[in-house]
Amino acid sequence: MDQSENTGWQSEAMISLRNLRVSYGEHEILHGISFDVQRGETLVILGGSGSGKSTLLRTLVGLESPTSGEIWLKGKNIAAISAAEMDEIRKKVGMSFQGGALFGSMSVGENVALPLREHTKLEDSTIEIILRLKLDQVGLAGFENYMPSQLSGGMKKRAAVARAMAMDPEILFFDEPSAGLDPIIAAGVDQLILDLKKAFHMTIVVVTHELASAFLIADRMVLIDKGNVVAIGTTAEMRSSTHPRVRQFLDRIAEPEVSQELDYLQMLTEENPRRGF
Repeated sequence: MDQSENTGWQSEAMISLRNLRVSYGEHEILHGISFDVQRGETLVILGGSGSGKSTLLRTLVGLESPTSGEIWLKGKNIAAISAAEMDEIRKKVGMSFQGGALFGSMSVGENVALPLREHTKLEDSTIEIILRLKLDQVGLAGFENYMPSQLSGGMKKRAAVARAMAMDPEILFFDEPSAGLDPIIAAGVDQLILDLKKAFHMTIVVVTHELASAFLIADRMVLIDKGNVVAIGTTAEMRSSTHPRVRQFLDRIAEPEVSQELDYLQMLTEENPRRGF
C-alpha cells in the first residue's frame, strides 16, 4: 500500500500536499502530511474525532493557513501565488459544508445563485437558468423558491451541493455529506456523489467517518490519525490492510481506556440496575 511517498508534482494530480504542517499556537495538528489527489478521482479522508481530518479539509479549501509545507492546486503552489491567482483557483473549487450551511434568510435559488452573483457579471436571466439547471442536477427541480427551513436534511445537503457546483468546479469538497441522515437519505447523497463524478468527471475529496459511504464512493482512501497519514490506498487495499490502526478503525475496536470505561459502566448497571444508568 502506498504510504504517501514524496514523489514531487505529478501532471495528473489536481491536488498535491507536500510535508503539510498546521499548528494552532504551539500545538501542531498536522505533522507533515503528503499525498496526491489524481485528476478525476474520488478520495475519501477517514479519521476519528480529533484525528486532524477536519483541519486538513479546512486547510485545503483555504480556511486555515499551513504553518509550513506546500499545497498545490491545479499545478500552482497556493502559498506562493498572488491573491488574484488564488481568486481564480477558488472559482474552480466547490465546497459542500457539513449540514449544508445554507443562508436561512435566502431562498434555495438565491443560495445557489450567490456564487454566480459574487464572482461573475452574468445577467440575471442567465443566472436564473444556471441555478435551475444546478437544482435539476441534484434532484431539486422546482424548489428554487423554497426556504432552507422548509427542506429536509437530505434536501439541504443536495441544495448545498447545487450551490457548490454553481461555478462548474473542477474540484469538489464534501465535509461529512452523510452525517445526521437516516440510512436511506444517506444512500441518496452517496448516489448523488457517484452520479456527479460520472457526469462531470470532477475531482472529489470527501471527509467522512461513515465507513459504508466511504467504501461506496471512494476510488482511494486516506486514513488520518493524530495528524499523520497512517495509510493510503484503494478500497481493496484498505480492506486487506494489516496495519493495526487501520484494522482498529475499520473493525470499530474501541481504545483500551474507552473499553475500560464501558466495562465499568456495564458493571455498575449490572450490580444496581435501578441507579438510572
